[in-house]
Amino acid sequence: MSSHPYEQLTPDVVLDAMASVGLYGDGRLLALSSYENRVYQIHLEEAHEGLDAVVAKFYRPGRWNTAQILEEHAFAAELMAAEVPAVGPLVLNGKTLHSFGGFEFSVSPRRGGRAPELDDAEVLEWIGRFLARIHMTGKARPFVSRPALDMQTFGLEPRTWLLEHQMIPLDVQSAWERQCDEALRMIADTALGERRDSGISMIRLHGDCHPGNILWVPDQGPHFVDLDDARTGPAVQDFWMLLSGDRGQRQKQLGPLVDGYEMFREFNREELALIEPLRTLRLIHYSAWLARRWADPIFPINFPWFGSSDYWQGQVQMLEEQIEAMAEPPLVV
Repeated sequence: MSSHPYEQLTPDVVLDAMASVGLYGDGRLLALSSYENRVYQIHLEEAHEGLDAVVAKFYRPGRWNTAQILEEHAFAAELMAAEVPAVGPLVLNGKTLHSFGGFEFSVSPRRGGRAPELDDAEVLEWIGRFLARIHMTGKARPFVSRPALDMQTFGLEPRTWLLEHQMIPLDVQSAWERQCDEALRMIADTALGERRDSGISMIRLHGDCHPGNILWVPDQGPHFVDLDDARTGPAVQDFWMLLSGDRGQRQKQLGPLVDGYEMFREFNREELALIEPLRTLRLIHYSAWLARRWADPIFPINFPWFGSSDYWQGQVQMLEEQIEAMAEPPLVV
């Protein structure tokens, strides 16, 4: 008996699922990089609406409910209607979400592209323009079913889960708990915590806007993919994962991003103070995410270092660094 649902998602099941919505694969099936869901590129026997290949995403059972998945699809449809280059699911048999073999899945067009050159100011400005357009659409209405990205969901809840499930080795636990609590204390005094009167708007976001989720096509610009982590949060959440390097490099990258953004939408400079708190919350959430997925066979294979004392000692050090970073003045533009 399989210990995890994804062990039952064989190539035959994937192709049968596609056939259930009228798309017939020619046998060429490629698993794409995705840990949270299972995603496959599938070549078709006959082109569908000009597409000779599509991408099928099989949602992780138990992560999102149907209403939350449909909110992702509706947001993608709004973005595409606003001529934002987001890649959303196809409507097949009148629906974007389908069920087969105990899995919910969607099918999207295949899009090519490469990671954007984030040292190129023109590329960053181009991305900034489209981030503004994503956020203009995101501000139009709220998510009803999808959760917010805040201290509770990305900090307090993961911290409590990790401790209650005894995921941290005893020789590191007290140090990790101490640094985690200090970091969360600092975040509590921001718009992500208790300061709801901060004047920072919470809107619908891409939510996981790192370079791997932007496909850059020369002469066409960016295509934004994978809205699986779309949530409500501050606009700067879709900025900070595009910044890398030391403070000077991040400062240099931020300028053209904001310049492009403000061609369409004003950027609230107060949100810059949230970059390091957001990075800290992602650090805490990431450890809990790995721990919660450990029964999925792909996780021990790809993250063999997780759970050791060395791993958690590294987390303590990174939390210490984040506490120092949160105490520094924010980036400026």
